[in-house]
Amino acid sequence: MALLEIRNVSRRFGDFAAVDNISLSIEAGEFFTLLGPSGCGKTTLLRMIAGFDLPDSGQILLDGVDLVGSPPEHRPVCTVFQNYALFPHMTVAANIAFPLKMAKVPAEQIRTRVEEALEDVRLTGFAARFPHELSGGQRQRVAVARALVSRPKLLLLDEPLSALDAKLREQMQIELINLQKEVDITFVYVTHDQGEALALSHRIAVMNRGNVEQLDEPSRIYSYPRTRFVADFIGTCNLLDGAIASIDGAAMQLDVPGLGLVKSAVPANAAVGLKGTLALRPEKIHISAEISTDNAENHFKGFVKELLYLGDVTVYIVQTEGGTTIEALLANSAAGRAKFFEVGDMVDIAWQFDAGHFLYE
Repeated sequence: MALLEIRNVSRRFGDFAAVDNISLSIEAGEFFTLLGPSGCGKTTLLRMIAGFDLPDSGQILLDGVDLVGSPPEHRPVCTVFQNYALFPHMTVAANIAFPLKMAKVPAEQIRTRVEEALEDVRLTGFAARFPHELSGGQRQRVAVARALVSRPKLLLLDEPLSALDAKLREQMQIELINLQKEVDITFVYVTHDQGEALALSHRIAVMNRGNVEQLDEPSRIYSYPRTRFVADFIGTCNLLDGAIASIDGAAMQLDVPGLGLVKSAVPANAAVGLKGTLALRPEKIHISAEISTDNAENHFKGFVKELLYLGDVTVYIVQTEGGTTIEALLANSAAGRAKFFEVGDMVDIAWQFDAGHFLYE
């Protein structure tokens, strides 16, 4: 049996369905992420798990016990908030000890458990400091320690890294992965950051308009999106709309307006005439001044319409002869070369027939 089960949970605010009949299961020891844009329902769902909000219908089962109706303080669940919610007038140790004091845990046990929590988050020696004396990453770790000190079955994290700068956020992602492994507590993590979700999670539930569009491992969500929304929301993706023109064994041809015939792998239930979208990641596309037609199953000519230099890679927006724009990535790996092409340069782009993933309308 799963540790946490969400069964047909809905939450409405007037005519707006923030969470619309969602069902999902989360296993013990899992790092599970609720991912989606603002307003998709992910934070509302997290608040209902925590007990800060109540569902209009459905069940929230933890170890088989329905939590609906149980107040937050009676649930074996702790939450790390976006702003950390530390008490500024308390030391690090006092902040961590606060939930134990509220639970009337004996003082000697509190000291021992606070020391263990500080060790878990690698803040031994910081007990006497105040929040204003800590960095953003250290405050985040104090908030996690305060949540862990109660030894919850479930730790909920509501966009805890959103206030950090990019480099510190990356460091904290690694720390969260290691911490979750060490303490072996189930994490349910809310974020709108696709890269963060892909880096941290065992599984991701991609949410949109109160529904789960796809629930899967990060690599499968990225490589095999089930809907156009998921393909477009997770990372960057070329979306080529077209109809199946022919099928030949494991390959088929799509008639893409403004581009022409595109060879693709055959999906399940394919039939000539069916319409859909080929989701094609930029890193799957080869771009060069000239590409031999013998080495590519899809080959088109165009010019560089725009480019975006990102240091390690450059993003090239190529407009083909038919007017379709295709985004391609090229690693800046050659010594002394900042970028390979300039705006206006003529280029060839190519990709293998199985590089994309076909989605039905």
